[in-house]
Amino acid sequence: MNRKWAAGLALAAAAVLSAGCGGQGGAVDGKAAREGAGKPPVAVEAARAETNEITEGIDVVGTLSARFQTEAKSEVGGTVVEVYVTEWVRVKKGDPLAKVDTREAEAMRKRAEASVEMAKAGLLEARAAANRADREEERARNLKEAGLVTRQNLDDALTQKEAAAARVAAAKAQVAVADEDVLQAKTRISKAVIRAPFDGVVAERSVSPGDVVGEMQKVVFRIVDNRLLDLTVSVPSGESGAVRVGQALSFTTDALPGKVFAGKVKYINPVVNEADRSARVVAEVRNVPEALRSGMFVKGRIVTGKRHDVLQVPRGTLLSWDVTARKGELFALDNDVARRRTVRTGAVSGDLVEIHSGLAKGETVVTRGAFNVKDGDRVNVTRVNGDK
Repeated sequence: MNRKWAAGLALAAAAVLSAGCGGQGGAVDGKAAREGAGKPPVAVEAARAETNEITEGIDVVGTLSARFQTEAKSEVGGTVVEVYVTEWVRVKKGDPLAKVDTREAEAMRKRAEASVEMAKAGLLEARAAANRADREEERARNLKEAGLVTRQNLDDALTQKEAAAARVAAAKAQVAVADEDVLQAKTRISKAVIRAPFDGVVAERSVSPGDVVGEMQKVVFRIVDNRLLDLTVSVPSGESGAVRVGQALSFTTDALPGKVFAGKVKYINPVVNEADRSARVVAEVRNVPEALRSGMFVKGRIVTGKRHDVLQVPRGTLLSWDVTARKGELFALDNDVARRRTVRTGAVSGDLVEIHSGLAKGETVVTRGAFNVKDGDRVNVTRVNGDK
């Protein structure tokens, strides 16, 4: 019994060992089979690298200001007696805005006009005396030729004639001075009316009847013409060489969302700001109708040129991108196998990036799902963006 039991136990142990060895071999064979089958394709979206025309430009920010604006002041001192306009009304060149008291100037004008009349009367008397002196000199000359008067008598007549002529000249000068006083008084009276220097809108009124203004001291009105605006922007010195007078500039402002406005480069400062190494550029903006206002902050782009047949890929294609070094990496597909490429990048146009080298036109690049992909992986393209 003991021998049979021992033999049975040995057979059982052998069977267990045999079963264990058979199971291990099966596991190894299954792993090998899976490895042989390889990694399943990764689902990705892709796009074809295409060539386009791109518009190159420089992004800028700046502020609008009216080309024509002025702070009107009174040219004469006095009390404001009338104000003809209020704020935000449109005025034409020459329209009266306000008037300063002219009573003192009127008195000066009347006094000057009286002086003119007196000077003219004096001139008439001087001319009459000059005529008498002329006749006396003529008579003395005739009598001298007849031997009836002496040379002394003729010389005296000549002296009287010259003196009379001098008095006429002096009287004329007095009339001219008096006329100038009248003109000055009238000019002062006309300056008492403050007028609009050009067509525009009254942006600010700072006086009321009864206020006292000094000569060219207090700002009375601020007039703005928004029909022609200047957009002043700063361009980095490294990019300023691409800016030219006449180039187009498009811009937007948060005050008027959804609208795009246009201007044209008018002036380029030849001096670079030492503080931030930028050049100031002024663009002219025609603002009819007057949707824009002076003082608005805007974001824009100066168009510096256009290029054709530029190879571009979507920005999301790039796995890594060193903008400064102009270098990036992406996955290009070769028979549904992803190959990691290093490319040289260029200008950015919206969501597209220019590719200088490392990729050819028509090649397919991974745009979405690249985070699951490694170099050499097989992929399953679920969609090729841009295909119809």
